[in-house]
Amino acid sequence: MATATHSTAPTLIGSVQRALRLLEAVGSHADGAPAKQLARETGLPLPTTYHLLRTLAHEGYLRRESGVFVLGDAAGRLMGVGAVQNRRSKIEDSLARWRDAIGVPVYFALYREGEIEVVAVSDTPTAPAVDEWADFRETGHAHAIGQCLLSQLDDRSRQDYLDRHPVRPVTPYTVPDRRALLERLGSVERMQPLVERQEYALGTVCAAVPITVGSAAATMAISLPLHQEERLGPAIDRLRTEIGCLVSSFAFSISI
Repeated sequence: MATATHSTAPTLIGSVQRALRLLEAVGSHADGAPAKQLARETGLPLPTTYHLLRTLAHEGYLRRESGVFVLGDAAGRLMGVGAVQNRRSKIEDSLARWRDAIGVPVYFALYREGEIEVVAVSDTPTAPAVDEWADFRETGHAHAIGQCLLSQLDDRSRQDYLDRHPVRPVTPYTVPDRRALLERLGSVERMQPLVERQEYALGTVCAAVPITVGSAAATMAISLPLHQEERLGPAIDRLRTEIGCLVSSFAFSISI
């Protein structure tokens, strides 16, 4: 005997729907709109419109200026979050394309507010990213991402980072001390890739390519098992070409 299946309609909160319709209506007017006009455009009763407008204004999503309602700071923050998510999505999509094209894990990182930040990583089960077993932010001296970012900083910013995150052994191959690290960073030619071998993770080689957008330091990086090191050079060349296409094809924002 067949049993009937029943689909349960989602529970919708009418007041939330009405408030969102009002926000959309206000957002469609660059100079704002009065309550009566918003009530007509949304099809809401005027008393309901006034009540919702007062509530939205109290919470900071709207402001009343000279008799009209405009979007408030809270609504602006929501839009800002959406813009950040959109930029992050573009970066993640690009990393995934490069990962598939080059066949290696791909990383995007930047130096922001005095710290190393890995924004996004794209890998696969057959080509996994390096396991962050020691905090990337504190071990910039030991991995290609950190060394590449530090090489782009001015002396004061670099010294500030190293004062807060001293050079210390991570593996037997880690740069031995601060002086040796500074000598290495000083020898890196501008915009040249930086390669490290087993300094952060045993059995792994990594390379990072510097990116300069405005005054900020950023980098794209790749990693490979040590036994596949011969693939590193061609992969770096391919990545540098792809980065050039990215920067010229759309506004690559690192204010994420």
